[in-house]
Amino acid sequence: MNEFTSRIPDASVRRLSLYLRFLEDFERSGVTSVASVALAERGGTTAAQVRKDLSHLGSYGKRGLGYSVAELTGVLRTVLGLDSTWRVALLGAGRIGTALFEYEPFRRRGFHITTVVDNDPCKVGTRLGSIRIRDQRELEDALCEDRIDLVIVAVPAPVAQGLVDRVVAVGIKAVLNYAPVQLRLPADVALRNVSMLVELESLSYDLARHRP
Repeated sequence: MNEFTSRIPDASVRRLSLYLRFLEDFERSGVTSVASVALAERGGTTAAQVRKDLSHLGSYGKRGLGYSVAELTGVLRTVLGLDSTWRVALLGAGRIGTALFEYEPFRRRGFHITTVVDNDPCKVGTRLGSIRIRDQRELEDALCEDRIDLVIVAVPAPVAQGLVDRVVAVGIKAVLNYAPVQLRLPADVALRNVSMLVELESLSYDLARHRP
């Protein structure tokens, strides 16, 4: 188990993920050390915030020298669980589900979609890439047989809660939700919601504020 994760606030974890991307860019460019101000400039935050976020990991930076890019990159990969391979089940093989399945960065980060389920008779039994789409009625068997770690929900809102209840019942502890509904999950199940509509409404709010 990752010893840091339970003690790091969600907002900091999200920024750590961004810092890792920046560090990987620096590493590819041959940069060996980086200051907190450089990470802050890329992340649109402050050097003080960067140092506070990284302080959750222990003491790695050196005053006047900054952070070792290679060392900090390795630490962040471990803290974020990216030194493991995660088996992912995709619920829903519609347009959003298919787009998620084909998103190559998931695989590069170690998130491998090994199970796809759907309730459309026209899709069940066909293949999405190399994966045979299974019937939603086989959900529990599929999750257990494929030793799934994490579930992505990309189904219509009316059926999402029922499917997730079944997911939780077999012991899954992490859910990424793309369905346009607020799911109710036990406190020990990690849930992240991705709502494109909420993001668009946030942008429309900003536009409305500056409307002449």
